[in-house]
Amino acid sequence: MSTTGATADPLSALGSLPGVAESVESVRKAVDRVYGHRVMRRRSNEITSEAALRGARGSAALSGADWALEEVRRRSDFGVDDEARVMGAALRLTAEAGQLLSVWRQSPLRVLARLHLVAAADGAEQVGRPRQAGEPVDEPLIELPLPDAGEVSGRLEGLADLIIAGTSAPALVTAAVVHGELLALRPFVSHNGLVARAAERIVLIGSGLDPKAVCPAEVGHAELGRASYLAALEGYVSGTPEGMAAWIAHCGRAVELGVRESTAVCEALQRGAA
Repeated sequence: MSTTGATADPLSALGSLPGVAESVESVRKAVDRVYGHRVMRRRSNEITSEAALRGARGSAALSGADWALEEVRRRSDFGVDDEARVMGAALRLTAEAGQLLSVWRQSPLRVLARLHLVAAADGAEQVGRPRQAGEPVDEPLIELPLPDAGEVSGRLEGLADLIIAGTSAPALVTAAVVHGELLALRPFVSHNGLVARAAERIVLIGSGLDPKAVCPAEVGHAELGRASYLAALEGYVSGTPEGMAAWIAHCGRAVELGVRESTAVCEALQRGAA
């Protein structure tokens, strides 16, 4: 996303793209419905915990570890193979995201560095900082052209400036742009997809749209499927109004599916079945 031009608040300007207002309104209505569920008034902590688990599972699925939910519950060793490490990283990120909400608006780059450090969980020199010239990126499921390190640095700074300055854009728009920009840039040597989805989660929660973290967009992204996810991302990377609007709508649909997942959990708890 270009952050230059005459518009002082380019994120807000995206809200006027065709179809975006409808997506924003549909997401708001969906979120209001789940927050109005009678179980949410009494057992919201349980819904939050379940949404975190299901969100981590969904994010890991998009990064190549597509495990059944019960397998995620059952396992305790997340370091035995590549898929287990991806799942472990997703679980750690979901837990960490809630601890970084207060830092995000003041220092988004610090938060992103922390997310990568948590995801990678090792002491390699490349961990916890944007990649440098010549460093390879391990993100095999995203095959879009890779921006060079100089472009990554400039666009990250631009994104951070927008977040720090604040925006009147709806939370969905901001979350979609943060998510899309991080996937497009792949600023770290690894775990970029997991970090991008964790950052989207932080925006949705910290904006006040989903303060109790019960609308896991990661569930929806996984349900919509990797092919749809990558096709929508290509729209974002194109930079065209139509492509940007399609990506925002895709992210909106993912949030709605996350709402549906938590609504089902609420209803199961109400029946005494969960």
